[in-house]
Amino acid sequence: MTWRSQKFRRLVASLDCASCGATGPSQAAHRNEGKGMGLKVSDALCAALCPTCHYELDQGKSMTKQQRREFWDRAYINTVKQLIESGRLKHE
Repeated sequence: MTWRSQKFRRLVASLDCASCGATGPSQAAHRNEGKGMGLKVSDALCAALCPTCHYELDQGKSMTKQQRREFWDRAYINTVKQLIESGRLKHE
């Protein structure tokens, strides 16, 4: 079963863009691999991207498939970093 959490998606979307740094709110951009037709991957795999960066990742023509993966990977790492350093991601 794929993990879904509207609360987590909203938390990610509340951050600044993890790519260009644009002041949030952003959008929770899911990883674009390992999904089925019409299905998104786990909500645990969301990166905070502004609408421009999210569009470029999903629809843009300026990146190869490998560059898209690297772009998303960097954004995801930066998203997790923002969540931890801001104290918004807490362990129980």
